[in-house]
Amino acid sequence: MSEAPHLLTEVTDEGILIATLNRPDKLNALSRQTMDLLTEAVLKFRDTEDINVMLIRATGRYFSAGADLKGGEQKIVSPIGNSKSARGIRENHRLNLNNMQQLWDEMEHIEKPIVVAHHATCVGGGLEMSLSCDFRLAAKSAAYAFPEGLFGVLPASNGVSRLTRICGPHWARWLIMANRKADADMAYTMGLVHQVFPDETFEDEVMDFCRHLAKQNGEQMGAAKVAIEMCAEVGRETGRHVERMANSGLMLNPDYIAGMSEYMKGVGGKK
Repeated sequence: MSEAPHLLTEVTDEGILIATLNRPDKLNALSRQTMDLLTEAVLKFRDTEDINVMLIRATGRYFSAGADLKGGEQKIVSPIGNSKSARGIRENHRLNLNNMQQLWDEMEHIEKPIVVAHHATCVGGGLEMSLSCDFRLAAKSAAYAFPEGLFGVLPASNGVSRLTRICGPHWARWLIMANRKADADMAYTMGLVHQVFPDETFEDEVMDFCRHLAKQNGEQMGAAKVAIEMCAEVGRETGRHVERMANSGLMLNPDYIAGMSEYMKGVGGKK
C-alpha cells in the first residue's frame, strides 16, 4: 500500500488554500516530499489571483518535529555541500536543507497573507517555517522549542535572524541560548504568536480568521506587507516616506475612491 502524501492541499470557496502537514506517524518531520509539495502549494498561492489567503496546519500529536533527520533525503546541490570545511557547511545551509531558506524567503515576500495554525508542539524547522508566515495562531496545547541547542548548533535556516527580529534578543536568548521551551501562553507573551485559542474551538477560530482575511482589500494587504517589512529595516523618517509612497498608489485605486465615497455618504446622512 502506497504511503499517503506528506502534504495535503485544498482550496475553499472563500479563496483559502489550506496546506496540511500529513505525516502524523513521523511527527510531521519535514521530508523532501513535504518540502517539494509545500513549494508547489506556495507557488500556486502566489500565482493564482483568486486565492487570497494560505493556511498551513497539521494533523497528529505534533505540528512539526522539524527537519527529517532520518529520511536521508537531503538535496545536494553544491559540490562542497558535504565538506568538513566551515565554508562548505555555510554553503550547505544556504543551498541545501531541502531548499528551506529559499522557500521561507519566498513565503515572506509574497504579497498575500500566510497563516500558520499550531494545534500542538512546533519545533526546529517547523518553527523556522512558521516565523516566515504573517500570522501565527496557537491552540492552548501548542508548545515551541529549538532543539538544535541540544546538538551544540544554531537553528540556521533563518531561525536566529527571524526569531530575533520578531521577538527581540531577550526572548531569542531564552529559546536558543538557554534552550528552553515555551508553552502557548508564554509564546503569546513573547510576541511569537498573535493569539491563543482553546483547543476545543481552535479549528473554527482559525478558519474564521482566515475568512476574515480573505475579505480584506488585496491591494491594501499587499502594500501593507511590503511597507511593514521595509519599515522594520529603516529609521523612522525613512519609514514615513515608505508610508507615503505606498499610500499614494492605494489612494488612486478605484476601490478606495468608491469606498470613501460610500463612507462619506453614510457620514453625511447621519443626524
